[in-house]
Amino acid sequence: MARRRPVAELHLLERLGAIDPAPLFVFSLFPYLAFLWLAGQVEAFPKLALRGFQLTLLFVAVTIVASVIALQSYGRQLADVDWLHGGAEAFLTAANLLIVLGFSQALKGVNKS
Repeated sequence: MARRRPVAELHLLERLGAIDPAPLFVFSLFPYLAFLWLAGQVEAFPKLALRGFQLTLLFVAVTIVASVIALQSYGRQLADVDWLHGGAEAFLTAANLLIVLGFSQALKGVNKS
């Protein structure tokens, strides 16, 4: 038997759903930028992996631009415009590939020692 949610719980969920997440996204960039800076300071941090993490920022920028184009040109969300969505996701794929290759190379170097 399904449990009925109290009215107060539903109101809370409605209020949370009405919050604009954009400011939270902007604030999330600060810890990420701090991570990039700190990773760049660590001599043992794989440089190729660091480039991959930096490329993730480019992915974010490309995704924002692609979202605006999708909305302005097609009146649709980015996820609904396949060629724009795929193009933006290609940057994330490239970033992930660099991260994996960077750490993979670093592990191979450690195992040879």
